[in-house]
Amino acid sequence: MYFTKELLDKTSRMRKKWEDEVKKAVAKHADLKGDWSTVSSLPINRLYGPEDIKDTNFEEDIGYPGQFPYLRGNQVTGYRGRYWTFRMFSGFGTAKDTNQRWHQLLNAGQTGLSTAFDFPTLMGYDTDDPKARGECGKCGVAIDTLEDFLVLVDGIPMDKITTSMTINPPATALWAMYCAAAEIKGIPLTKIGGTIQNDMLKEFIAQKTLMCPPDPSVKLISDTVEFGTKHVPRWNTISISGYHIREAGSTAVQELAFTLRDGMEYVEDVIRRKGLHVDEFGPRLSFFFNSHIDFFEEIAKMRAARRIWAKAMRDRYKSTDERSWWMRFHTQTAGCSLTAQQPYNNVIRTATEALAAVLGGTQSLHTNSLDEVWCLPSDFAVEIALRTQQVIAEETGVTNTIDPLAGSYFVEALTNEMEEQAWDYIHKIDDMGGMVAAIDRGFPQMELADAAYKYQQQVDSSEKIMVGVNKYVTDEEQEIPLLEIDDALETEQINRLNEVRRKRDGKAAKKSLDDLKNACKKEENVMPYCIEAVKNLCSVQEICDVYREVFGEFRDPAMY
Repeated sequence: MYFTKELLDKTSRMRKKWEDEVKKAVAKHADLKGDWSTVSSLPINRLYGPEDIKDTNFEEDIGYPGQFPYLRGNQVTGYRGRYWTFRMFSGFGTAKDTNQRWHQLLNAGQTGLSTAFDFPTLMGYDTDDPKARGECGKCGVAIDTLEDFLVLVDGIPMDKITTSMTINPPATALWAMYCAAAEIKGIPLTKIGGTIQNDMLKEFIAQKTLMCPPDPSVKLISDTVEFGTKHVPRWNTISISGYHIREAGSTAVQELAFTLRDGMEYVEDVIRRKGLHVDEFGPRLSFFFNSHIDFFEEIAKMRAARRIWAKAMRDRYKSTDERSWWMRFHTQTAGCSLTAQQPYNNVIRTATEALAAVLGGTQSLHTNSLDEVWCLPSDFAVEIALRTQQVIAEETGVTNTIDPLAGSYFVEALTNEMEEQAWDYIHKIDDMGGMVAAIDRGFPQMELADAAYKYQQQVDSSEKIMVGVNKYVTDEEQEIPLLEIDDALETEQINRLNEVRRKRDGKAAKKSLDDLKNACKKEENVMPYCIEAVKNLCSVQEICDVYREVFGEFRDPAMY
């Protein structure tokens, strides 16, 4: 027990006296009445005290940093040992454009790279495909072949800088390019580090960049986990992502529950399909969370996430390696919280969300730029976003002590509540047969749709406030510099792609694609074949077309 019975009896009497005073005040002031809740509609009490966490066991539920259940962080020294990785999300136009942005960010103090890909690349299509027209470089960098990728990493010390790539259906192809680029530079695969997002379950739930059906999609992910475990030990071969689940409208509890249950599904698939022990690959699993605008809810969510994962790995999967119990995660501030109205307010929102992520113990952080509702971030906006992290790290003092909100009646009670509700979701999905079965039934998709609809109703009715949208509205428009992508880039990119096809060894390219197809049919690990294919200058679409041919294409069903 966290408190003695004597203390609880005393605080109970004190609380009764306070509640009597509150009733008198509320009777006099109508504005003190009403329901109070988080942005996710979790009810919030007027006050929290010892009785709200009286059943908490300090040793089992809170503990110390670097000790089970890791509520207070994985590292014993917290941010005193090292800051989180400043990893600004970047990627636009051509590989050359993004390479220039990468160098700019590294020179400005960024400590890790992260790249977005344009929509054709995300969907596994080349720039010259009819489905890709008009999208080249618009929402990320255009990558068709290894030639593009070599330009992207030009001058980047791949053995010293970790790189995160937000790519899902074609993750095997893009990671193969990273591996091939390292080998061309003379860097062994054992020396490169980074992350591929590579999380298809959340695509079926939320983001919807889809290619193959769920089962073969998960099989490709297990291939990367197996290959990374054996050959690229510093690489996180999956970033199990709640970010997009939250952006699609989920509550904080749904983000927490669905993300962790996705992670459990991947663990179970690798064990079943590849025969690996959980501790062979568990330490390299990573996560990706959204830091939304409700400050304390987000802190509680991240703390609860670490505790749930530690319990699941130890008790559910019988892991004995403490490194497998660690939940390592990247955080991005909430794009869905930003507004086109009064865009400079977005700087304040992002700073608040970033501070919550830091107090929640993130290991890596991206801060959104003020203009992201309008366009890809401009140099001006990106620098403000990066400086936001640097000010938090260097000036605010929040890194001086580890988990400074531990012991807060409110934070601990909210953490406990979020964990309990998340486990309820996890057990419900277990009863359905797992996350793939739940997705087939449309369960997480409908939960998100209902939550998003409810929140929009709350905003429309001003039950939830968005400054500049439904309160403190002005007619004055604020001008901000916008980044524009020249449509001529598409022609240049197509010309480069055609030149690669012209100069490559066509027979070698065809053979490598045939070898990849046979590997898919035999259910072999595809990664060695992907690396060989990209070295023979096969394109992203050519590799993904093999998957579509062998495994079939997935069409998202309509649900009502």
